[in-house]
Order: sequence, then C-alpha cells, then structure tokens
Amino acid sequence: MKAIVYTQYGPPEVAQLKEMPIPQPKDNEVLVKVHASTVNRTDSGFRSAEYFVSRFWSGLLRPKLPILGCEFAGVVEQIGKDVTAFNIGDKVFGFNDKTFGGHAEYLCMPQDQGIAVMPQNFDFNEAAAIAEGAHYALVDIRAAKVQAGQEVLVYGATGAIGSAAVQLLKHFGARITAVCNTQNVDLVKRLGADVVIDYQTQDFTQTNTLFHFIFDAVGKSSYRQCKPLLTEKGIYISTELGKRGVNILLALTTPLWGGKKLLFPIPTITQEDVVFLKELAENGSFKPVIDRSYPMADIVEAYRYVESGQKTGNVVLEIVQH
Repeated sequence: MKAIVYTQYGPPEVAQLKEMPIPQPKDNEVLVKVHASTVNRTDSGFRSAEYFVSRFWSGLLRPKLPILGCEFAGVVEQIGKDVTAFNIGDKVFGFNDKTFGGHAEYLCMPQDQGIAVMPQNFDFNEAAAIAEGAHYALVDIRAAKVQAGQEVLVYGATGAIGSAAVQLLKHFGARITAVCNTQNVDLVKRLGADVVIDYQTQDFTQTNTLFHFIFDAVGKSSYRQCKPLLTEKGIYISTELGKRGVNILLALTTPLWGGKKLLFPIPTITQEDVVFLKELAENGSFKPVIDRSYPMADIVEAYRYVESGQKTGNVVLEIVQH
C-alpha cells in the first residue's frame, strides 16, 4: 500500500510517500480502506517533535510509528473474528492519536475505540474532518462546565478547533463572542457566533462583556491578558502550553485560590464521543469547515500550509481521489 512515512523528526520534508505492507487486523480490529484523512496540528506536532514532551509517546530518538494521520474516513474491508460492531462494506470515520495510520491506504482500528459509521449525509472528505478539532474543543468545553446562557469567548474561531468550538457551544446554548480575521467574519457568524470581533480592526480585550469561559483555540493569547475579561469564577483554557510552558504552572496553581483560574485538560476521546459528534453532524448541528484538499503526493505542501497559520478549518488529505 502507499503510505506517507517519516523515520525522523523534523520539517515537512521528512514525510515521504513510500510502499508499505498492508496491516492485518487483530481479532478485535477492523481493516479500513482509507479514502480521506486530514493534515492537522496533531500530526504536525508529532512529526516535528517541537514540544519534546511528545517524544515520550512517539519515541525519544526516532518515531516508533512511521505513519501519521490521526483522522480517517473509509470503508471496512476486513474484520477480526471477534468484531460485532461493524460489517465489511460499512463506511466509517474516526480518530486515533495512539497508533495513527490515516496517511496510508489502509489502517487497523479496534472496534471499541474512536470509530463509528459515517453520518449519512457526509462524503469521505467531510467525515474525515469531523473528529480532531471537535474532540479538542469538546474536552475543553466539558472541563469548563459550560451552561446554557453563559458568555463564552472563542479566540481563533476559524481553525479546526475554533470553528468546531463555536458550533458545539451553540449546541450547548452558550452566548458566543468569536474573534477572527476580517475575511472570516461572515463565516463565523454562519457557524453560530452571536458577536464577532475582527482582531485586525478591534482589540478584543476592550470588550465590556465578562466571560464565564475564554477559550483560546490557537494559543495566541495569555491568561494575564484575558484575566480581566473573566467573571469572578471564570475559566481560561488555551490549546497551547504558553511561553516557557507557563500554562502548566498556572493550571496547577490558579485553581487553589477559588476564583478565576486557568485549566489545562488532557485531551481524550472515546467511541461515545465519536458517536456524539456523528449525531450532531447528522442533525445539522455540526459540520467541519474545510479549507482545501491535497493528494498524497503533495503531503509536504499540505504540511507547509497547515503550519503557515493561515488555514481556515481543516485541510483534507485525499487518499482516494474522487
């Protein structure tokens, strides 16, 4: 099978298209013929190992798992003898940041982990982009215990995580203020934001609203900057570690004082989460924003674009071009 392989950490050029053996499913696994995946911050972070801590999962000196791609959508081609949840021919999608494998023509996935049947109204490219950004957003929204009617600010509302967060927060009944650039103001309004602040013409810190939850989906603000905008017991969460890892320190200390606090939840995903996102997709409450797609041969260009910080929503990698 064709697969995008990396055998050392580094820039996009370490990812190369090669031939690899087709994996064989274990008794509890399904073999998926992948039609689409995505190129995202999770893949980029593991490939570059910019944060050294990621190597404790992926390998200290070199990658233990040579094929990245944490999101996938495709068709079940083979099932292990203990599989009861899926049948050959099922169209499925999911998320796997333990063993990855989406940047290849085939991958194996345990039947009881982050995999589900595709939403009926979605194609492979759309289904492949459902889980990565949305599950990060979902983990943080749950950690902040967002309630209907609360004021929430989403900074960076047009990335994969931010665009999912706006839609999920709308589903949960929050009142959303979204921060984005000029060209995406209309998009963010369509996603469900009640108020949109264009950071190219306005300073978001000058708003008069106090927020129960401030969610920085791109890691470009700071707790110090946002603290004055929080309610008395307001919560700030960023998707990044902050300068010199300060967000880890603040996550350990600010909850001790009982007032405003920074949280740093560890992202997790279950099969139930994937099914929940599928149901939201089917009822029209959530649809991933897709910026553009690339064929496998253009993986380096895809990584460069993702890491430029300019993408809107998700970048799809077409394993099978339709």
